[in-house]
Amino acid sequence: MRMIKQGAEAKIYISEFGEYFGAELIPGETVIVKHRIPKRYRIREIDEKLRKERTVREARVLHRAKEFGVNCPHVYEVNLRDMVIAMEFIGGERLKEHLEEIPIEKRLPLCREIGRQIGKLHEAGIVHGDLTTSNMILREGKVYLIDFGLADFDPTLEAQGVDLHLLKRAMESTHYTWFERGFEAVLEGYAEVRGEEKAEEIKAKIEEIESRGRYRERSWVD
Repeated sequence: MRMIKQGAEAKIYISEFGEYFGAELIPGETVIVKHRIPKRYRIREIDEKLRKERTVREARVLHRAKEFGVNCPHVYEVNLRDMVIAMEFIGGERLKEHLEEIPIEKRLPLCREIGRQIGKLHEAGIVHGDLTTSNMILREGKVYLIDFGLADFDPTLEAQGVDLHLLKRAMESTHYTWFERGFEAVLEGYAEVRGEEKAEEIKAKIEEIESRGRYRERSWVD
């Protein structure tokens, strides 16, 4: 087992032998192991409570997302003693790079599929919290959403609008030469799942969120 990423909240390991923290899981299968690490600056009881709540929530989010047809990792095991989730390894190409390597006529269908996956996620009452093309993998022609560490159960239009607004900003930063067409395709795919009425509500909410940001910028300058 080797560590592939360390974030503020957790260490991410990959195991090609189905072992984690000395326990055998699925022999011969590659798994991702997410360990929420203790924070020494927090009171121990509070730290354990927070890590447990976040570990349980992430596992439940992934389980519910699967029920609604979202392409995301399957949870194999949750260990609340060590605050560990063992989940399916999604091998494939990260969309951040892949989308820049293919012509625009192939990018847009993938963006529509991104929208469909997000639509299913929102139908489940879940917001991802970190929607970027860095957290999307193309495997065998299917788009998978990964890294649900900031995900939460929130069916409100505000939360869903923020979710998509963050994706729009991320696409503008990473895919700036074509992000407008790409994000339009995302919304088209979203509408296929959630319907035109809900998609229009989401568009209006995104515009409202953007206008708030512009207002704050003007107020700061003034």
